[in-house]
Amino acid sequence: MPRRIDLPSTRRRFLTGAGAASILAGSGVFLPSYSRANGRPQFTHGVQSGDVDINSGMVWTRTDRPSSIAFEVSTTDSFTDAKRLAPLNAIPNGDFTVKRLIDDLPSDQTIFWRATATDLADGNAISEPIIGSFKTAPSTRRSIKFVWSGDTAGQGWGIDKARGGMKTYATMMRHEPDFFIHSGDSVYADGPLKAEVELKDGSIWRNLVTPEKSKVAETLDEFRGQWKYNLLDRNVRAFNERVPTFFQWDDHEVVDNWSGSKDLSGDDRYTEKSVRLLAARSAQAFHEMTPIRFQPTEPGRVYRTINYGPLLDIFFLDLRSYRADNDDLQQEQPGPETILMGARQIAWLKRELARSSATWKVIACDMPISLIIWDSWRDQKGSEAVSNGTGGRPRGREHEFADLLRFIKSVGIANTVWLTADVHYTAAHYYDPDKAAFQDFDPFWEFVTGPIHAGTFGPNATDATFGPQVKFVKAPTAEQGVNLPPSDGLQFFGAVEIDGETGAMTVRLMDSANTELWTTTLEPATAL
Repeated sequence: MPRRIDLPSTRRRFLTGAGAASILAGSGVFLPSYSRANGRPQFTHGVQSGDVDINSGMVWTRTDRPSSIAFEVSTTDSFTDAKRLAPLNAIPNGDFTVKRLIDDLPSDQTIFWRATATDLADGNAISEPIIGSFKTAPSTRRSIKFVWSGDTAGQGWGIDKARGGMKTYATMMRHEPDFFIHSGDSVYADGPLKAEVELKDGSIWRNLVTPEKSKVAETLDEFRGQWKYNLLDRNVRAFNERVPTFFQWDDHEVVDNWSGSKDLSGDDRYTEKSVRLLAARSAQAFHEMTPIRFQPTEPGRVYRTINYGPLLDIFFLDLRSYRADNDDLQQEQPGPETILMGARQIAWLKRELARSSATWKVIACDMPISLIIWDSWRDQKGSEAVSNGTGGRPRGREHEFADLLRFIKSVGIANTVWLTADVHYTAAHYYDPDKAAFQDFDPFWEFVTGPIHAGTFGPNATDATFGPQVKFVKAPTAEQGVNLPPSDGLQFFGAVEIDGETGAMTVRLMDSANTELWTTTLEPATAL
């Protein structure tokens, strides 16, 4: 098991002072104030940072009223060397959120940033400051630690204050990661919460419930409310104060298994039946409420590259925004109906992989490659993910992945590792061309984990097209059943460490109690 590392005294003092005033002692939940009677602006949902590289990073916060937000940036928690940035306005059109890129930063340096809000209607009403921090990526070889997982507040399991809230976030923070990859299903817009859920042992799970989480999300404000709900948890807020999050999205940010063919006509929970309109509102909320970078060539784009120094590049995929309709997808030839990533995203990924000089190329993919995930579980029809369940030569959406894996081999791109989530259990898959129906690729690893705080399911069957070998799996037993609550302990994340001297990558699959379930160390190969 990884040992618990005490924080340096300076950072410990910073964490104690930065957020303590916002916590209702002993409640397990941050309870921000929204009343203008406070007299001056309030920061309502803490701070976030994300998409950090060698000399820059995104930061985010939110106020309770129209405000001018002043920013200061420093390399010390005392802010004695603070640099002031131009202010930004928090206004209703963006739900009073602000986010910005802080650049021209030194590499491999802890950066402290401070925000202060001035009421736009009353220049004398000034908030207390709020503080966050992140560490920039190294420009030289040093050890890197990060965590990844997916699936927050799903299947009816929200914030139960008496049970400690979303405890896996606190467990992940004990690893002192440089950053966190959230692999999707970061909110459950289609998963309303009940105030109470009776568990098998007769005890009661008591959810904190907000108006937005009491129904499915349809309006823009309701989608925003999904994100604000997660930020009420004290573990999430404390994590965000010092760990950058690199966000992806998947289906539950909109509605379960959504594609253009999703039919809501029979779902009485929805008065808005247009999935495309729901997806558009969800996407706006996603970009307003997370510290994801703005892509000027395609505003709203989720796929992107983060260059994290000489040892690591991360390539974030988007398997949701460009897909054709979910269907049986047994087509023997690729075509418009087999699109999952789309030609433009695939061209970007090939180009970025080919020019990467980093030792490790981590491909953050929101869905596993060879786990069979049906669009309709009841009759086992329709492909929701990559595999179609036939296990033979590539068909349907598998064409895109066969083409990509063939390219990686032909160009001689070494040290690709796939990290993913989605299926609500944890596993390690080794892809072996000698055991595959499609064999024109080099062997590689795919690691699956999650949920962070949601129902636990699985395991799924595998499709043999790309030869996945299940080296480890931890999932509920048949006796345990499905949709196990977080209190059962089957909540998972992955911890990765890249050694600065040897370049070796160690991957650990962990549970919410910080138990190491399985581990492997991968030695870097030399590119051709």
